[in-house]
Amino acid sequence: MSSPVRKAIIPVAGLGTRFLPATKAQPKEMITLVDKPVIQYIVEEAVAAGIEEIIFVTSIGKRAIEDHFDRNFELEYRLKQKGKKKELDEVSRIGKLAKFAFVRQSKPMGDGHAILSALPFVDEHEPVAVLFGDAVTDSRVPAIKQLIAAYERYGDPVVGVTRVPKKDIAGYGVIDGARVGPRTYEIRRFVEKPSPTEAPSNMAVMGEYVLTPEIFQILKRQRPGKNGEIRIADALIAALKKGKPLYGVDVEGVWYDCGNKLRFLVASVAFGLKHPEVNGEFKKYLKKMLAR
Repeated sequence: MSSPVRKAIIPVAGLGTRFLPATKAQPKEMITLVDKPVIQYIVEEAVAAGIEEIIFVTSIGKRAIEDHFDRNFELEYRLKQKGKKKELDEVSRIGKLAKFAFVRQSKPMGDGHAILSALPFVDEHEPVAVLFGDAVTDSRVPAIKQLIAAYERYGDPVVGVTRVPKKDIAGYGVIDGARVGPRTYEIRRFVEKPSPTEAPSNMAVMGEYVLTPEIFQILKRQRPGKNGEIRIADALIAALKKGKPLYGVDVEGVWYDCGNKLRFLVASVAFGLKHPEVNGEFKKYLKKMLAR
């Protein structure tokens, strides 16, 4: 029987240069979709999937993330004084979503190195969910929960994938696999950032994983590759070469890559149209704009 997935690692050490100057003094993960930072959507997804402990891998300049998931006693006091119960309940809830830990990544040596930085918080035989801090999935069943279900069935590492246009494929890792169940594939090939003509499919890795201790051991032995980085993709490719099973789940839901300006704007519109406070007026405004 597979060990349950109770912990998640969320690497948030990146500089966010694509969003400068907005990210000069704030983490890119704290940019908001309507009234909630992207990182909170990701944490809420993990918690809705049964995750109890979350380990953030941070770097200098990420203090705002720690503060966001900590209590703000002065703010809570002021809200209570003014009788703003709804707002008080909302900000108080954030710090209670899960148990949080924060660890610094000592060097910017890739996403695999970030995972290694978090391993002191993980038991030796424990699988872990991994979610990156710059993408949000709008789905009925949390995306990471769909991956955990596949892990519970097969007991092996699982990669979340989503279908992207061929013209965009060079920006992602891409899988080729054999279907073994609804929206589930046993991966035969894992190709990192192929050209559109070389891509084995249009199923791109979306930055969510369930990783097992076997993958952690590969990461520990792995030498830095391109750009001097230790990458999760290289560890998964190494596992496949050793004949280790690896599965992919074509996640049901709409995936928004919020690390990209255009897609972030698309996500802002989508979430704005769903927000109960502004959706009606916002929809009217968009119709007015389109009618010009």
